Amino acid sequence: MQGVRRFRQLSGGGVKLDLTATATATATKGPLSIDGTESVEKRIERLVSENPVIIFSRSSCYMCHVMKKLLSTIGVHPTVIELDEGELGVLAALYSTSDGEAGGGGGGGGAPAVFIGGKRVGGLESLMGLHLSGHLVPKLREVGALWV
Repeated sequence: MQGVRRFRQLSGGGVKLDLTATATATATKGPLSIDGTESVEKRIERLVSENPVIIFSRSSCYMCHVMKKLLSTIGVHPTVIELDEGELGVLAALYSTSDGEAGGGGGGGGAPAVFIGGKRVGGLESLMGLHLSGHLVPKLREVGALWV
């Protein structure tokens, strides 16, 4: 992946990458490609729109681990992106709720935040609420993240 300064597989699944790309732009676009001309805001928006289920997390976030465990138990393997502090601020600004909170068990900095089908579900509390109400599996089927 050209243009990525930091990229590594995470032991619990997912990828750690730096969304602040180097000056070299990538020639090919993949779901996790980084274009040096994209702003962090555009990059986050693109990642959300291109992945059926994506979790933005902090490093060593236990709530993210629980979210990944729940989704993998159902049969879904989300894209997981770990953000640094500056990127967390961008995420919180882009997807804050109408009352100004990042909300949904996602802490004050906007992470962890799960998106399904390009729409922000929220944090762990919102994801668990969807699951307990019986709406999570149909939503995952609707976006093509679950085939059962």
